Amino acid sequence: MRGVLTGFVIIASLIGVGYLLGRRGSLGVNGREVLTRLAFQVATPALLFVTVSEADLSALFSPRLLVAALAMVLAAGAYVVVALVRRWGVGPAVIGALCAGYVNIANLGIPVAVYVLEDISLVAPVLLFQQLLVTPVVLTLLDLTGERGAEPSGVWRRLTTPFRNPIVLGALGGVAVAGTGWNPPTTLLEPITLLGNMAVPAVLLAFGISLHGSELPGRGPDRAQVLLSVALKSVVAPLLAWLLALAFGLDREAQLIVVVTVALPTAQNVFTYASHYGVGLRLAREAVLLTTALAVPVLALVATLLG
Repeated sequence: MRGVLTGFVIIASLIGVGYLLGRRGSLGVNGREVLTRLAFQVATPALLFVTVSEADLSALFSPRLLVAALAMVLAAGAYVVVALVRRWGVGPAVIGALCAGYVNIANLGIPVAVYVLEDISLVAPVLLFQQLLVTPVVLTLLDLTGERGAEPSGVWRRLTTPFRNPIVLGALGGVAVAGTGWNPPTTLLEPITLLGNMAVPAVLLAFGISLHGSELPGRGPDRAQVLLSVALKSVVAPLLAWLLALAFGLDREAQLIVVVTVALPTAQNVFTYASHYGVGLRLAREAVLLTTALAVPVLALVATLLG
């Protein structure tokens, strides 16, 4: 489990630095907001462009991805059903569904693939699924709900909503490059790569800053939402992935790959989206924190049972 521990230590270190920055007030009162905007508007779109442009799009049609995607969607869907019954609102329901089904491929997925699965390409299909299909849909929903106070108006504005989102545009640009086989010149690709390298540190630092002055997780008014999303992400989703893998006849190695991938904690990007749209911020922060803390025992158990 060296990969899990390595990824966890890296994440915890940067979050800790962010917490210290927040405690000292080193970046001012708006430090978190500036880092979040930087990640959302510039760094994450650049990272997605570079990552997707170098990916093999045929990975989207693998049986392993089908099983993993079904498990993630079912877990997120379960949250949406409860949210609708409890009338938690559209915006919080979208963020909660992401907390329940959106996995941390970029930070933990890569070291886990290297050290546990011994092949980084094994997590690529889920990365593509999230960035090319899930992200555009959920960000469009958040845009259309007007959570930031700007109500969409007009049919044309609604239809073009996905194409005005920088993260969606970054992913689509990567698809265009990967699909055509074009190799961008170094003078064009290198600046974009440098911008993309800021994405993960900016998100983790902003997350750490948000922890300063916060209560312990699971004790606020949205306690039910947090606990539900964590239970779905850390317990239900991996169990669904295993059952679906059995139903689809995947061998033991494929079962391990699928369950490990789905068992990864909630991605920090969910916190970025919640912060950018001003909805479900506490829910996202606490779900990310708790699922990341649970990742080590959960992944250790999965590796023991299926490894």
